[in-house]
Amino acid sequence: MTDDAAEPELPRAIALAWGVAVNPQRGPKRELSIERIVDAAIEIADADGLGAVSMSRVATTLGFTTMSLYRYVTSKDDLLLLMQEVATEIAIPEADTSPTWRAGLERWVRSLRAAYHEHPWLSDIPISGPPITPNSLALVDWFLRETRELPLSDAERMGALLLLSNYSTSVVRQERDVAALDPGDASGQNFLAGIAPMITPERFPDFAPFFARGGYLGDPTVSDSESDFTFGLGRILDGLERRIETTDDHCSADPSESAPPDVAADDAEPLPRDPAVRAANRERRDAERRVREVEKELKEARKRERDAIRKARDAAAERARKDAERAAKDAERAAKRS
Repeated sequence: MTDDAAEPELPRAIALAWGVAVNPQRGPKRELSIERIVDAAIEIADADGLGAVSMSRVATTLGFTTMSLYRYVTSKDDLLLLMQEVATEIAIPEADTSPTWRAGLERWVRSLRAAYHEHPWLSDIPISGPPITPNSLALVDWFLRETRELPLSDAERMGALLLLSNYSTSVVRQERDVAALDPGDASGQNFLAGIAPMITPERFPDFAPFFARGGYLGDPTVSDSESDFTFGLGRILDGLERRIETTDDHCSADPSESAPPDVAADDAEPLPRDPAVRAANRERRDAERRVREVEKELKEARKRERDAIRKARDAAAERARKDAERAAKDAERAAKRS
């Protein structure tokens, strides 16, 4: 019996996402692959929604039997996880390109929103646990980078991440559902006029004058989706900024770290969701990772060099001390003989 603890076995979908899964030994070769299966499933979801995705339909689309797919993807849940992983690959900007933490977090939220706009079915995938795939953890890492200098605890950082990601997801889901409605139903014009006589100040003392002023419906010819999103995001960031300002070790806000409530500069815009951009982004991040690894090796080598120099100097000083002691003893003996 060995003392070494056995490495935990990853679920197949997680192993596939990390690129460490063993390829199937049997089944169609070259014609079928994990990438083709996931791409076909995403195309179906983009066209007909997540409910239209099934192992049998994906197999039919690719011209294979359903059992052929199970040699690559063990379940529909695994397929959904891999679809989510591919659809949420987001090009991450270089570090230090955002003038303020607010602009950095706004770009993070807008990038997430852009991915959900491109694949609206993403908001229908149920949460199965914490982010554990490469692309999802890259988003967490980006968020932590933007909040690195903020006086927040780890729990507060993760709470802020959850708040902002949930906000983006819920807004996109609402925008998607509203877009599918009849415009008159979406605006309320089809039925609110019928109940207008019943909206009286006696029954609704605050809502009735608000409704009469047109504040409830707004201008039906103008879409307020973007302004609503920006307003809500600004208020969340206001709350986070207030938390930062009142933190014990950050008593006074630094004006250089602050930004107007609703940032709309190019610095807050997500990078284009284009395959070439994502590929180049991966190459840059891989290069940055290799640089960090080399810098770590250099740091360790410098430490070893400093340790070696210190030990050599200590050894030289010890030899000099012993030589001096021997010389003193020799001089003492010579003096006694004379």
